[in-house]
Amino acid sequence: MSRRSGILEFAVLGLLRESPMHGYELRKRLNTSLGVFRAFSYGTLYPCLKTLVANGWLIEEPGSTPEEALAAPLAGRRAKIVYRLTAEGKEHFEQLLSQTGPDAYEDETFAARFAFFGQTSRDVRMRVLEGRRSRLEERLEKMSASLARTRERLDDYTLELQRHGMESVEREVRWLNELIESERAGRDLKGPASGEPASHDTTSGASGALPRPGDDPRPDAPDDTAT
Repeated sequence: MSRRSGILEFAVLGLLRESPMHGYELRKRLNTSLGVFRAFSYGTLYPCLKTLVANGWLIEEPGSTPEEALAAPLAGRRAKIVYRLTAEGKEHFEQLLSQTGPDAYEDETFAARFAFFGQTSRDVRMRVLEGRRSRLEERLEKMSASLARTRERLDDYTLELQRHGMESVEREVRWLNELIESERAGRDLKGPASGEPASHDTTSGASGALPRPGDDPRPDAPDDTAT
């Protein structure tokens, strides 16, 4: 399984842990709440859902109300399928949440992990934050060394781009320092809504943005009637 598909499975399980959803709701949440998925292919979502169902981590159920189930055939379409997390799926997601290995510090993985910090224990949050900070500090050292070696051969615009990249990583390191300090002091990060972390732009050589909830990049996307 590729890292990208693994991140998608993690995010789907995390969203369904909050509440059951049908495919369109999941697509919308992936786009609006998890910036790392703004560019993901919608054709990858349903194969992912089928895999999770086959693994026993999700179950498929008909539409939420009898009226919806009755209206769909009359309109010549199938009722929406709602996906619900199973007990095994919840246990699997909790195992994923507890992982603090190097993959948790990577750009896209970290953005997805951070989005579910509200469901993550404090000690795991600390290890992930500290690991991410160490990874970025290493990146800064390499960027600085590279710039020192090539400065004389670069034009002004390329130099400015290099500086911009370093400043962006430095900003994220400062942000991580603030988060780590809050965690050590026993303070929880209060987001705009329950279970949603405060938004923070971790782009530019770091990770994908975590946009504000409600920013739907596809406002005219048609509602799915079946999966």
